[in-house]
Amino acid sequence: MNPLVLKPLRVCLALAFFMGTTLLFLDIWNTGIRMFADKLLFLQFIPSLLKFMNHAAVGAAGFMVVLGITLIFGRIYCSAICPLGIFQDVISRVFSKSASPGKKTKSPGFRYSPPRNMLRYSILLATLLFFAAGATLMLNLLDPFSSFGRMMTHLFQPVVIFLNNVSVSLEETLGNHVLFRIRLQAVAPLSFSIALASVILVGWMSARHGRLYCNTLCPVGTLLGLISKFSIVRVGIHANFCRSCGECRRVCKAECIDVKTKQVDVSRCVGCFNCLSACPDQAMVYQSRFRRNLQPRIHKNAGQNRRSFILTLATGSLGMAAGRVNATPNSPPRQARPTTIVENKTCPLSPPGSGGIERYTSICTACHLCVSACPSNILTPSVFAFGVSNMMQPQMNFNRGHCDFDCTVCSNICPSGAILALTTVQKQQTQVGVAKFIKENCVVYTDNTNCGACSEHCPTKAVTMVPYINAAGRSLVIPKMNEAICVGCGGCEHACPTLPYKAIYVDGNLVHKTAEKSQEKKPEQDTSQDFPF
Repeated sequence: MNPLVLKPLRVCLALAFFMGTTLLFLDIWNTGIRMFADKLLFLQFIPSLLKFMNHAAVGAAGFMVVLGITLIFGRIYCSAICPLGIFQDVISRVFSKSASPGKKTKSPGFRYSPPRNMLRYSILLATLLFFAAGATLMLNLLDPFSSFGRMMTHLFQPVVIFLNNVSVSLEETLGNHVLFRIRLQAVAPLSFSIALASVILVGWMSARHGRLYCNTLCPVGTLLGLISKFSIVRVGIHANFCRSCGECRRVCKAECIDVKTKQVDVSRCVGCFNCLSACPDQAMVYQSRFRRNLQPRIHKNAGQNRRSFILTLATGSLGMAAGRVNATPNSPPRQARPTTIVENKTCPLSPPGSGGIERYTSICTACHLCVSACPSNILTPSVFAFGVSNMMQPQMNFNRGHCDFDCTVCSNICPSGAILALTTVQKQQTQVGVAKFIKENCVVYTDNTNCGACSEHCPTKAVTMVPYINAAGRSLVIPKMNEAICVGCGGCEHACPTLPYKAIYVDGNLVHKTAEKSQEKKPEQDTSQDFPF
């Protein structure tokens, strides 16, 4: 293959992976791309590794494919598959760190920098030790896919929703109704701050030093760099043809080409192939290291266009799916005075399919793909609910909604296997927690009035209304719990009107259970001959 074809091929592959992964987080219109999440995320290294450790199967062996590719071709993963790596390339390009063809005045570009081996190997070792000890904090913070996911979810998705809602307002003035309004996610201060800090850090490092983040702070980049030292095919310099002009060094975003010694640090080379197309002497080669002498490339027409990089990525309005309509029931009564008894929540709620807290926290990388995809907006980044070492891992929060009884989106989209895929039937019997009732907080008890909002919103009828005689002798109805058929969906908690403390709330299960099937009463048939009206 002509080596000059490698860079355009890499760019096309990178764009396909980057746009597909980005749309997984920014698809606020439910266009259907999330149906292909398992295929798009198959090669994401850390999620695939954790998924394989939890459930060894061919469908979770993407990290093995990445290791094999690295052993043969070098760090192709970093340049063409990793979304955070491609994001850094976009930033580098925007800030014109490398020169653009056709310009009379060339930018200074990149320069060779010595490897920071002590830093990057220390970070890799610390990450492995923390993970072996059961603490996933460093992995969550430094995993490139998870960092990219938090950026998309907490920084870019709100912008897309805002632009969508502005477009809706403009369309309505013109009498069009193609788009529909989307509700913004609740702001998670900790996750937002970390995502913002990550963007600033990665952006600054990319604008000034290209792939410095990949070759210092990223544990995946360091690990693949170690493996690439043994790669079969690699970038090299044919010393007899090199005039040390520095063109290859100027476009090397890994800053790993030493023109003085005419050596390439393959452990830091990310396989972008910029140097192959930039070298005027065709001295840069990409071939097997088992060849005794590096073979120079055959000279091609120097007038051909050597640079093809798309500056802007389209993530705007594509085909729109049907809108999500949330029915608004009659507002339940508000209590006359604030409630005083605090809810005794002993355990946070992990998503259906996670199996339980211990399993979930040991595998989740806090990429927040489930947070961005949840149609009910009930998955929110935790702070310390799962412990300091597992902060930012999503938990179920019923302040803004409840878990749809038929929804399995999060279980079908999780790339690491922290949330296992569930069928609708399995989801409807997965008990993530149990609803608890505090009589003294209920408006039926405090205000002597009927409510029933919790019972109306319970899909399994675990909450029923039973007769209740108040102190004044008035006949009312009050909630009664059947914990055996409760699945902990939060419908009752979200609907409960009492503030600041709920009269009914869901307490999580440390280990998820299987709820009993609810016995729905069949409607009585009218056997009379007369019309019912």
